[in-house]
Amino acid sequence: MATLLHLDSSLNGDHSHSRAVTAAFRRAWEEEHPDGRVIHRDLAADPLPHMTAPAYYAGFVAPDERTPEQRSAVALRESLIEEAESADALLIGAPLYNYTISSSLKAWLDHVIAVGRTAMTEERTLAGKPVIVVTTRGGSYAPGTPEEGNDHAVPYLKMLLGDKLGLEPHFIVPELTLAPHTPGMEGLVHLFEASREKALADAQEQGKKLASRLAA
Repeated sequence: MATLLHLDSSLNGDHSHSRAVTAAFRRAWEEEHPDGRVIHRDLAADPLPHMTAPAYYAGFVAPDERTPEQRSAVALRESLIEEAESADALLIGAPLYNYTISSSLKAWLDHVIAVGRTAMTEERTLAGKPVIVVTTRGGSYAPGTPEEGNDHAVPYLKMLLGDKLGLEPHFIVPELTLAPHTPGMEGLVHLFEASREKALADAQEQGKKLASRLAA
């Protein structure tokens, strides 16, 4: 039985484009692997506390050498890391806010990145796990557009999830989500619709394919 860890970080609830795509992936996953397990964290509705000094520095102390105060401080980090380690695959909704990821998703990453355990060691405990990242944006950051080079979500997540944690990331990027509601973007609505349809199809395909592979 395979386990999927599903994280959403959009602020927009049922109106969220990233949530629509992660939901499509999850539906395909569950249809292909109905006996599988899904752990869902809504980081916007139930945000994690930001990292504190006691929690951070306790992570550098061997578990059997921690004081009661250190064990208490690091308990949440330990549970989040163990949750990620227990998953066979990850699904992350990461809309672009102010040119980067949300602070709620950054908080999760800060807790899960642990030197000598999930990062900066030859035995990284999350290495090799597939991760599907859905990152939406209101405009376009493609080559030749005015915002080219200003996307600080995809490059950051490629580096962190792939290079540092050793996960195997696949990105789904619906764009121009503001087009249907923003004056001056009317001529881009058809491009938004095409991008949305491609993202939903990609999510369904990836969800089915990954569930089939991991359940085999």
